Amino acid sequence: MFKIALPVIILIGILFIAIFLDKPQEPADLVFVNRGEVHTLDPQRMSWLQDFRIAYNIYEGLVRWDNDTFTIEPSIAQSWEVSEDATVYTFHLRENAKWSNGDPVTTGDFIYSWERALLPDSAADYTDLFFRIKNGEAFFEKRSALLDEYKNRPESERTDGAAHALRDETDRLFLEMVGIRAIDDFTLEVTLERPTPYILDLFAFPVFYPVHKGTVEQWVRVDGDTGAIEQQFGWTKPPFLVCNGPYVIALWRYKRDLRLERNLYFWDPDRVVSDSVLSVSIEDPSTSVLAFDSGSIDWLSDVSGVSYRADMLAQHRRYMERNQARYDTLRAEFIEELRGRLGEKDFDRKYGSRANDPYLGYDQVMAQLVAESPALPGERTDIHSFPAYGTYFFNFNCSENFNDGSANPFHDARVRRAFAMAVNKKDIVEQVTRMNQPVASTFIPPGSIPGFKSPSGVGFDPDESRRLLSEVGWVDRNDDGIVEDETGRMFPNVEILISSGGGHEGIAQAISAMWERELHVRTSISIKESKVFADDLKKHNFVVSRANWFGDYGDPTTFLDLCRSTNNNNDRNYQNQSFDDLMARSDREPDPDKRMRMLEEAEAIIVDDQLPLLPLFHRVTVYMFRPGKLRGVSTHPRLTQYLWELEVVK
Repeated sequence: MFKIALPVIILIGILFIAIFLDKPQEPADLVFVNRGEVHTLDPQRMSWLQDFRIAYNIYEGLVRWDNDTFTIEPSIAQSWEVSEDATVYTFHLRENAKWSNGDPVTTGDFIYSWERALLPDSAADYTDLFFRIKNGEAFFEKRSALLDEYKNRPESERTDGAAHALRDETDRLFLEMVGIRAIDDFTLEVTLERPTPYILDLFAFPVFYPVHKGTVEQWVRVDGDTGAIEQQFGWTKPPFLVCNGPYVIALWRYKRDLRLERNLYFWDPDRVVSDSVLSVSIEDPSTSVLAFDSGSIDWLSDVSGVSYRADMLAQHRRYMERNQARYDTLRAEFIEELRGRLGEKDFDRKYGSRANDPYLGYDQVMAQLVAESPALPGERTDIHSFPAYGTYFFNFNCSENFNDGSANPFHDARVRRAFAMAVNKKDIVEQVTRMNQPVASTFIPPGSIPGFKSPSGVGFDPDESRRLLSEVGWVDRNDDGIVEDETGRMFPNVEILISSGGGHEGIAQAISAMWERELHVRTSISIKESKVFADDLKKHNFVVSRANWFGDYGDPTTFLDLCRSTNNNNDRNYQNQSFDDLMARSDREPDPDKRMRMLEEAEAIIVDDQLPLLPLFHRVTVYMFRPGKLRGVSTHPRLTQYLWELEVVK
């Protein structure tokens, strides 16, 4: 009888858990739709914008950005000193910073977390950022060599005990080799390989945030056969996740919702405006707009993939054209009030670079404007487009062979250049996206980095594109409308890999038609769910793929590093020794002006000559929020939003 009853009891238990998890939640103070589904909440393994957006709110690093100006502000480190040669940073951690379980945040948390990031066992996309730290790369290579040596041991010598001993040796080597030292529990010394002018910008980036060692280690095992440290990620889910930021994860239901609530142990509770935040997953972009229009959503963080987005923006432009003079007056008054409140010197120090930015103070000015002048029929005031520090582009797979072993014509830079010159980008932004984004001939948005001059890039030139393809040997030899090589082999089908949603399909269709028309090749489009898409990119399992990159910090390397042969974000599998050498020399160049000239030359290799990627347009970010109803939205081109700053006016 017990055997019969047991499955029933288990079933009832499962139903009870399901009912409990689905019980109605208290309404959140702020409800928004994130850019996409969160992939991971492990900061060392993050790579996607939607993951970083959550990380900014559940973790804190040594420093953080003022997201209006992107100046560096204290965070867990309340102060720091820099050596005269700018290679040693000494951080003083605040002693009242705690984890969400009440444990203090100490220097040991940073040391443990940064070692995780430098382990090749689970190398992540941003591992190479830690190579700026003294001997970071040498440690990475040493650990790789130790793992290779271990795998070559006789089977009898590869045991759990031996693997744990190898890990202990690795921990010892890390402390001996790498330029990270705990002077005491609250004083951290970081030594760099060489002066790095943007190092604090990196330390504000989530991959440098700490994790709670005691929690993470419960999900770690060491493989006796390989010696590698294997990480399970149950610790990133509630109720196990331990955070040190303004919020904790109260609920996370994949493809449904993610709920943030105040971290009761957070050291600066007055900074947090809203007690709770709900991120709702809505896969269909049009449905998310309908949810916003119904009033159930306070902020749409990315209005892409909506077929009528351009029409909504046109309605906003009509409103602004009618009210532009008043907007300009209100903005001038806002700037003068801000200047008077801060004083001339502090205003110039903090906002000088944005004094002429028409979007500085946008949400406050728009709130007043809308209160004075409501929208007329055919106008909208709740959709907003801002310049962004990012570029939309296509990747070319630069591998010598595709994954099936067949020869890859895109291994030849002339082929990549030919395909780049066959794309009319102006048509894409005017007729496909209808957003009139700035056409991109460079990877780095021009003017986005002070002191950096952009190269010219290549333009639309179909005649030259056909000549280049012919020069490589791809010619229509039998008048069948498809180019062949000298053996008669047709040019391989150019499959464009895109992720579902986000408006990528229309762009892919347009470029597909251009390539077929101008270059006489066969094309197709493969649409995959975002996680499968991301996995294919990492495995170089594509011919051409759509891509998108927002700069992570204010230096050209945040874009250019993607093309280093050793970079974990090098989805193109691009290998070019001259480019790598130039980037390495720029790393060692102490003169800031000479360094910028080197980086300009490096981008010229990418966009003028080699074309491992095809820049299409520089990004604008389109939000939906109601001015006067949502406060605290940053309009800086870096477009980092702190959810704890956003306030819904009830």
